[in-house]
Amino acid sequence: SPPGLLLLTSFLLHVKEDRASPTRLVCDNRLIQKYIMEAKDMEKRVGQCQALPALRCPAVLPLVDFTFQQWKSKSNETKRREILCDLALLLGAAAGAQGQVSDECGARQLSQLYRHANSFFQLLQTFSWEAGHWEPSCSPHSMEQTHIPSIFLTYRQLVQGKLRFFFYDLATVSCK
Repeated sequence: SPPGLLLLTSFLLHVKEDRASPTRLVCDNRLIQKYIMEAKDMEKRVGQCQALPALRCPAVLPLVDFTFQQWKSKSNETKRREILCDLALLLGAAAGAQGQVSDECGARQLSQLYRHANSFFQLLQTFSWEAGHWEPSCSPHSMEQTHIPSIFLTYRQLVQGKLRFFFYDLATVSCK
């Protein structure tokens, strides 16, 4: 099933008519575990594609590593904005790579990664603790890569790291 549909369905199942809060869906830890497994599967499947070419135009990928101490010291809004910046770069990298890959296997995997990352991007835009709307004016730390599997590795690390901990933090506040 398409990831956007799954996120939307999960959201709608957790929304109460009088309190429509998207953070309700983070209360089921099985969802983030499912997304981590999907990210691992995508990374594995792209590795099985036949000889993917190096990208002519390098993909700009976010550096998604972090220390737990630094992460815990940030507000949920700061974490959300940081993840949105990471996802925006990943979306750009996936879209740019799609235009450079003629291999059906690689193109299919990049398309799936784009849909998954975009679903998280759309979802996180609905969360907000500060006034105002998110603007793509952030400049996260980044690196250039010419290897397509690096895009998948970065996505898996983002889901397994920042997104998982962000959802955990939201659950501790929202799921009493």
